Amino acid sequence: MDVSLPCGIYSNSYSKDLAIVRTRTRWTGLVVLMGLSLLAPFILNNAWLGWVIETCLVIIAVLGLYLVVGLCGQVSLGQAGFMAVGAYSAAILMDQLGISYWLALPAATIITAAVALLFGLPSLRVKGIYLAMATLASQYVIVWVITHPPFHKWSGGFDGLTTPSPTLGPIVFNSYSSWFYVVIVFMWALVFFSKNISRTRVGRAFVAIRDSELAAEVLGIHIFRYKLIAFFLSGILAGVAGALFAPYIVRIAPENFNLEKSLWYLGMLIVGGSGNVMGAIIGTIFIRLLLEIAVIFGPSIHVIPVIGPYLANYLAGILFGLVMVIFLIFEPRGLNRRLEILRTSYRLHPFSY
Repeated sequence: MDVSLPCGIYSNSYSKDLAIVRTRTRWTGLVVLMGLSLLAPFILNNAWLGWVIETCLVIIAVLGLYLVVGLCGQVSLGQAGFMAVGAYSAAILMDQLGISYWLALPAATIITAAVALLFGLPSLRVKGIYLAMATLASQYVIVWVITHPPFHKWSGGFDGLTTPSPTLGPIVFNSYSSWFYVVIVFMWALVFFSKNISRTRVGRAFVAIRDSELAAEVLGIHIFRYKLIAFFLSGILAGVAGALFAPYIVRIAPENFNLEKSLWYLGMLIVGGSGNVMGAIIGTIFIRLLLEIAVIFGPSIHVIPVIGPYLANYLAGILFGLVMVIFLIFEPRGLNRRLEILRTSYRLHPFSY
């Protein structure tokens, strides 16, 4: 029984029971939210529009982590590295091979998924902290390959690479307002995909492996195959995020995809709630806003004697670490769990049941 639904709302068919949006209120809220998202270029200034675009890209990357960490129960510390593969693949295909962006994007996505699949192979033999070390290695290996011979001839090494502006007929996507619509369409499509993957045979196998590998194997689930599928799907989303990120930032460089980014992405998933799509979205927005607050108010604490400059420089990291510790101790199921409790309490009030 879904206690989050209003009294009198019940399912009388399997299709209705499986529907993601089941009430008029939720449909209305979804339509309004999507409509407002399309109006963002007309409402926000250029700085905040850029923030929204980057947040949407990070949501796509964190959704990839949701598939491999939240659903399948594996550990990945290399999501930013996989994004780098997608970004550099798209930029190289466009800049040096002259391929259209709309062909380079799926090609870069497949390349990234293949790389993620390669680094997912250790999941056959190791898990937990050992798998974390294997995926951590992917972060360093990818950045090293980008910046050293022979690949540095195409990637630009430490100097980076400029991404040509994508075109579609007479339309040139060379501004935030034009690129926003491309990003928002991909984000909504991949949110829908991620929400539905848990309702498929593959998604149920992921959940079984996450809960108990031994029990899943007894049930006949091919553990290694589904772990690789999880890494492959996570790589697809990371590749899309990276390929969309390259034209947004124009000049991509290795520092855009460092280890700190991978840790932040994993922290966003944990803070929001790793077990569901909404948690990935809420956690990303929350941590991104926290980072923006640190950027805005950081200079104001420079006046504090001795420690002021150090606090200002590391304020974002301090706040991020503090929030992570608080959530791991007091709400390990994330922000989304708190919102579910509030929503259920509102639905049931004033009845105790």
